[in-house]
Amino acid sequence: MNTFKVSVQETTNNAIVKFEVNAFITKHQSFEFNNIDEAKPSPLAQQLFYLPFVKKVYISGNFIAVERYNILEWSDVQDEVAQQIEDYLNDGGIVIEDTVQAKKVPVTVYAESTPNPAVMKFVANKKIVTTLFEFTSIDEAKLSPLATELFHFPFVKSVFIDENYVSITKYDIAEWQDITNQLREFIRNFIENGKDVVLPEAAESLKKTSPQKDTYFETLDDVSKEIINILEEYVKPAVASDGGNIQFISYDAETKNVSVMLQGACSGCPSSTYTLKSGIENMLKQMLPGKVAMVEAING
Repeated sequence: MNTFKVSVQETTNNAIVKFEVNAFITKHQSFEFNNIDEAKPSPLAQQLFYLPFVKKVYISGNFIAVERYNILEWSDVQDEVAQQIEDYLNDGGIVIEDTVQAKKVPVTVYAESTPNPAVMKFVANKKIVTTLFEFTSIDEAKLSPLATELFHFPFVKSVFIDENYVSITKYDIAEWQDITNQLREFIRNFIENGKDVVLPEAAESLKKTSPQKDTYFETLDDVSKEIINILEEYVKPAVASDGGNIQFISYDAETKNVSVMLQGACSGCPSSTYTLKSGIENMLKQMLPGKVAMVEAING
């Protein structure tokens, strides 16, 4: 079964295209290669340099950026290059030799309180996932080695992972002052040792890849699309800073009711109901006059 998927992302420089992978392909390291000799530590980069138009290869986190010579346009070859990278990864091809990858990269993790007293946010200085994930039990966490190990702590109730942080909801049996340092060090060591936070197939299995989300978006009615765009632009950045997420579930054109799911620190937060009614509901009513009557929340 193919687990790696590669999508083409344009950049502001028309000579450079990013090939984004649905999983991390380096252990929180970045590499830049200017020619095939420099690329000896990376069999993948060496293979790309066999293409006559490749000028420079940059590998980092979950993407490969390639700069081209001006002998052709990216639009002529980018899909073929994306397929070549995808096939290479799914055939077990080596991205960076282990001897290079073995070096540990210093990772820092700090704890940050959230508006929800049951939730603490642990923020890393590295991107740790390509999309957000929430796990409310060890059974759900099979696709996340980090979440699975966190559930072995008896006080961990749920785990929410986004770009560069992990939000942990605890049971009342423990106080944060007694467990925060233990969790912070555990998460830091886990990331620093280059372990998979989530498995490569997690995003696709849970329908969280960019193409899957785009396909779903296109099936929605116009009002639902407008609601999602408003939530993405005005609401999500604020709730992400609090260690949570808000996800659109549905819109009923007859009742004009909007259903959303609150995740991470927002789930079960004492202030979330107030935020929902006074903030999000009012915003949608103002920006979509006559189209929204009420916003109701489902806790993740």
